[in-house]
Amino acid sequence: MWSRVFRPISVAPRILMRMASSTGSGKLAGKVAIVTASTEGIGFAVARRLGQDGARVMVSSRKQANVDAAVKQLQSENLNVAGVTCHVGKPADRAKLIQETVKTFGGIDILVSNAAINPIFGPIMETTPEAWDKIFEVNVKSTFFLCKEALPYIKEKGKGSIVLISSVAGYVPFNLLGAYSVSKTSLLGLSKAMVPELAADNIRINVVCPGLIKTKFSEALWKSDAALDKALEGIPLRRIGVPEDCSGIVSFLVSDDASYMTGESVLVTGGRTARL
Repeated sequence: MWSRVFRPISVAPRILMRMASSTGSGKLAGKVAIVTASTEGIGFAVARRLGQDGARVMVSSRKQANVDAAVKQLQSENLNVAGVTCHVGKPADRAKLIQETVKTFGGIDILVSNAAINPIFGPIMETTPEAWDKIFEVNVKSTFFLCKEALPYIKEKGKGSIVLISSVAGYVPFNLLGAYSVSKTSLLGLSKAMVPELAADNIRINVVCPGLIKTKFSEALWKSDAALDKALEGIPLRRIGVPEDCSGIVSFLVSDDASYMTGESVLVTGGRTARL
């Protein structure tokens, strides 16, 4: 039934309305941001929104062709962006991402850690040691070390902001995505653990937890009418989200509008309730 209610949402009007603030004005004017896994989906929408709000943005993902395409698109919208390939699980790639950002834009004010993987689908009790290692290597360990490695440059600015992209699965584990869900729960704990030390340097860290968002990762839940009907039963707004539903929240959290917020997690779920 609910599939009749759902309609794809065009984001073009939002983009066009905000282009006037993409040339150095806006609430993030003068800021430099890194966004990982930002050539499509939520990461791309976040990179675009930060740019629209005045930030200079370093786009990144594992494939050069994807980086080139994303940078070309965003630059065509008059946004101040550059790009670099980065597999966040590789220390050398993380170092390159940070160094290229500092070289290109002169520093780092904002870090948005969005990269994550899920190499296994099935009952959690069938998860292999190799799958656990890979998921936690990228989703948790690499997130921590990216924060740690960017920290000296953010400290140089006198203040800054970090946003980790988790998931509603961190609150209510997804069926057949148990290990992935646990890794997303870990990001909630990681942010809490980092708050006191980061706060001492006037750096805030918060977490965004998207619900069902229309991305490649969630295709199995929205391409099938039956699966979509089932998913929409638990979403009061009666639609699935689009990446742009998450990008404004991130821009708010890294701006001075959220200057007294740190250690918080924000659910972007269309009204679906969740708690640990």
